Amino acid sequence: LTQIERGEPIKDTARVLSRYCDVLAIRTFKQSTIEEYARWASIPVINALTDLEHPCQSLADFFTIREEFGSFDNIVLTFIGDGNNVANSLIIFSAIFGVKIRILCPKGFEPSPAILTRARDIRKNFDLIVTDDFNIALKDANVLYTDVWSSMGQEKEKANKDNIFKGFTVDENIIRKIADNAIIMHCLPAYRGKEITDEVIECANSKIFNQAENRLHAQQALLYFLLN
Repeated sequence: LTQIERGEPIKDTARVLSRYCDVLAIRTFKQSTIEEYARWASIPVINALTDLEHPCQSLADFFTIREEFGSFDNIVLTFIGDGNNVANSLIIFSAIFGVKIRILCPKGFEPSPAILTRARDIRKNFDLIVTDDFNIALKDANVLYTDVWSSMGQEKEKANKDNIFKGFTVDENIIRKIADNAIIMHCLPAYRGKEITDEVIECANSKIFNQAENRLHAQQALLYFLLN
């Protein structure tokens, strides 16, 4: 239990917790909050989730992709949905590992421009497409990924976004447009029947529960790396 709610500044909390813990994992909203923790803490600070990024999820995601295909060579990752923190981190990891990525979203819901710039700084000639055209986004896709349309803290936007995102549900019609050996991913929890259908979650191509298990392994590896 911290004293943040009663007004203790982050710089005090970070320094106190640094004397109690070996690592801090922070799950928050503003990216600036976790950056403030990292500035004042004397121990590693893990971004467990912010509005901008979800890197721990992407660690597990790319572990899953490597597990399924053996390498990242010739992988085309298509993300369907809101250009949210998950999409942002998938873009950064794709740039790091040389994966081609397509972000399929309605106009006005694109990923952060700062993230796009950073990704292109990481890798020259980075193969990244942001589009609302299904044919472009699904061409040659062998990883199909989706997430909820309204993230935590966006409850007031939910009804409006549900209306805007109609037609972006990952269903059997979309699955028919991708390779037979393509895998389906979702970071869970899912709204079955909204961003993804029940049939797709349960289909043979779905690796969603492998992906969920890999969160455990990826985060264990991250802690091992930081503590050794």
